[in-house]
Amino acid sequence: MAYTSIIFENEETGAIKEAPVGFSWTTFFFGFFPALFRGDWKWGLIMFALYLVTLGLSGLIFMFIYNKLYIKGLINAGFKAKSIASGDMEFAASKLGFEIPVAQAA
Repeated sequence: MAYTSIIFENEETGAIKEAPVGFSWTTFFFGFFPALFRGDWKWGLIMFALYLVTLGLSGLIFMFIYNKLYIKGLINAGFKAKSIASGDMEFAASKLGFEIPVAQAA
């Protein structure tokens, strides 16, 4: 189950995105569509291709790892954590297994 959600902001563009941390229920129920709706075209297309090749069995893996992949993609695109819905950022980072860059306070 998703532990919490992190609000990310790209300081250059001002874009804001919300990313859940933990199990992806949306991927569990809707497959690759959540990735496409989030604008994550790369992983959406990869998931679609793997769903076709494995007859949907790859979904059993993606439901556990997709939120982590999405957060890594946001960080690589220049997004930094602005806030967290509940809990603290250090605990969320430990659940993800990597450091989460935090935006500077204004």
